[in-house]
Amino acid sequence: MGRKKLEIKRIENKSSRQVTFSKRRNGLIEKARQLSVLCDASVALLVVSASGKLYSFSSGDNLVKILDRYGKQHADDLKALDLQSKALNYGSHHELLELVESNLVESNVNNVSVDDLVQLEEHLETALSVTRAKKTELILKLVENLKEKEKLLKEENQVLARQMETNHVVGAEADMEMEMSPAGQISDNLPVTLPLLN
Repeated sequence: MGRKKLEIKRIENKSSRQVTFSKRRNGLIEKARQLSVLCDASVALLVVSASGKLYSFSSGDNLVKILDRYGKQHADDLKALDLQSKALNYGSHHELLELVESNLVESNVNNVSVDDLVQLEEHLETALSVTRAKKTELILKLVENLKEKEKLLKEENQVLARQMETNHVVGAEADMEMEMSPAGQISDNLPVTLPLLN
């Protein structure tokens, strides 16, 4: 008799849920260990139970080293996400410029605090970073499009070169046949025109 297929949804019975958690956690840790041994991979596994208890597994390297390596590799992604979230909080560039103008109008300059200026500077730096990131993204897309066009043009060039080569070979063969044909004889490949008799 086969196993009953388990529907993947939250288990309502608390004791059954705890038993399933324990078994599956151990199975997951075993699979992580096997992956590490079979593939010589650094594996880090963190599991937090519903009660908040933390279970961890690491192979080869220390768990902290693996997580640090992950953090370093994905730092740029995290910075980009942080910049995007800040940009959403600050609004559009137009609103930011209006804020700068309102704070730095001659009549208001003496009333602006250092904290306000520091915050204004942060707003401007974030807006500048977001603008540069968008510019870089657009340039990279443009470069990709140009590379794709270059690839298509190279392929088209190769097709045309093959066609020219084929035409050149056919033309050379026809010239050679005409040269090899004895004088006074008509080649089979040439069209024949006979004079009309009246």
